[in-house]
Amino acid sequence: MAGKRDEVAASMHDPRIGDSTGELVDRRGLSDADVEQVVEVMNALRNWHEAAERMSESSRRYMRLNETDMRALRYLIAAHHQKRLVTPGALTDYLGISTASTTKLLDRLEKGGHVRRGPHPSDRRALTVAVTDATRKDARESVGRQHARRFTVAAELTPADRAVVIGFLDALTATEVAEDGEDGATGDR
Repeated sequence: MAGKRDEVAASMHDPRIGDSTGELVDRRGLSDADVEQVVEVMNALRNWHEAAERMSESSRRYMRLNETDMRALRYLIAAHHQKRLVTPGALTDYLGISTASTTKLLDRLEKGGHVRRGPHPSDRRALTVAVTDATRKDARESVGRQHARRFTVAAELTPADRAVVIGFLDALTATEVAEDGEDGATGDR
């Protein structure tokens, strides 16, 4: 059964199967070998996405946190490394959530021993938020080690290959369609 499921998954990005008439995917000028290689690229991206999701889920389980909590901690850790103070407002802006949601998030993280709140050194009306040493160490051992392995893979590429990968991923990112329906690649509707 796993073999059949893998065959189905491997064909999900194959326009020869999912778009046999060429209505969505323009394959003019591409040989069968070119199409096959593009499908392999798309499948490799799918495999990476699934692996990244599994790693992220594993880290969240290890830290016993949800995705937004983890994003907040990564931000706080990065700010710590840059010796920057973080206010609840800065965290609200970064996470794109409401101030009420930020307060609940900070209450939850503080109760779990992940963050501490304290007075701002120059603004008596403001608070700062910092990640605890124990959580920073746990994050380093889980997320940090995974990131280090990914960094090594990228570092092993030649500068020219890194430039190709960067260009490719930036071009893929530009294909995102905004919520208002605007195409990120062209700005057209």
